[in-house]
Amino acid sequence: MIRKIIQRKDVMVLNKLFPVIKRLLFALEPEYAHDLAMKGLHLLTRSNPYDPIICNPRECMGLIFKNPVGLAAGFDKNANYIHSLSGIGFGFIEVGTITPRPQKGNPRPRLFRLEKDEAIINRMGFNNDGMAVVAKRLERCNYSGILGVNIGKNKDTHNDKATEDYEACMTCLAPHADYFVINVSSPNTPGLRDLQEIKCLEKLLTSVQILQKRLQHTLKKPLPLVVKLAPDADLNQQTERLKLVRDLGLEGVVMSNTTVSRPALQGKQVEEKGGLSGAPLTALSSDMLKVAKQILGRKVALIASGGVMSSEDAMEKMAFGADLVQLYTGLVYRGPALVNEILTYLMEHQQACA
Repeated sequence: MIRKIIQRKDVMVLNKLFPVIKRLLFALEPEYAHDLAMKGLHLLTRSNPYDPIICNPRECMGLIFKNPVGLAAGFDKNANYIHSLSGIGFGFIEVGTITPRPQKGNPRPRLFRLEKDEAIINRMGFNNDGMAVVAKRLERCNYSGILGVNIGKNKDTHNDKATEDYEACMTCLAPHADYFVINVSSPNTPGLRDLQEIKCLEKLLTSVQILQKRLQHTLKKPLPLVVKLAPDADLNQQTERLKLVRDLGLEGVVMSNTTVSRPALQGKQVEEKGGLSGAPLTALSSDMLKVAKQILGRKVALIASGGVMSSEDAMEKMAFGADLVQLYTGLVYRGPALVNEILTYLMEHQQACA
């Protein structure tokens, strides 16, 4: 199956050209380079959307994932490129973060490469086209993999009213989503991480669960709820949050979002404010993943995000308890071939991953 998938001409060409493309893109301002790369991918993969690669499929959160490798939120914020990204072979794609109203995000520059560290710092600030525009795009989408929708609050929405923003997004986007991610952990929207405080988090998650049940009944389909947590918490704080998720019966946790810490970095832009992702996050994210697995057991699905830069990283995350893994910065530095590399590696080690 993997060999057959690799022979797709457009993706095969892209993989061969990636070292050259990467050099050209890395000579450009990062946000402009990302937009240019996505438009180029769109031109290269204009044929019908591909089915996900079937490799090590699994049932998770009541959904069937054709493979456990997905695209993390932030790469395709506005659901413009699901068609193109499907050709890479992801088992699931997560779009967003989506807010009720459109917003421009933080001033540019707001995306920085730390090439020596294989890392990225971003302070994007939930720039997106808003739920109504994204809903129209998703309505036209015929991606056959699992589609996650990552949602958040608008920057000018006070935390006391944050629940209304999450509920508005769920109501608008539910017909097109396979699961929702409640993003309370981005460091780039002022005050957002305060929603991780246990009383605020309990209020928010309890409210969206009530709406979840109503939407599931109306739409007659499962709509798993996942919460995305920050890695920047002491053990007691993280334990408290995870126990709440377990006791409320949420379906999943993404562990983790970007970090505001700066562990032993070499990049020139290390002092830039924002969330750090990539290789320096691997160990911290894995530590939090192990904590989460110990508390959640088999009751709550774990999606590993943060520092998945290689096949070995993906295998390690699964050994620590992840049911699924997501890529973002690894895709930037290693290219689209990373998806096939991970899936090939998992296929060769299926017994170890079972």
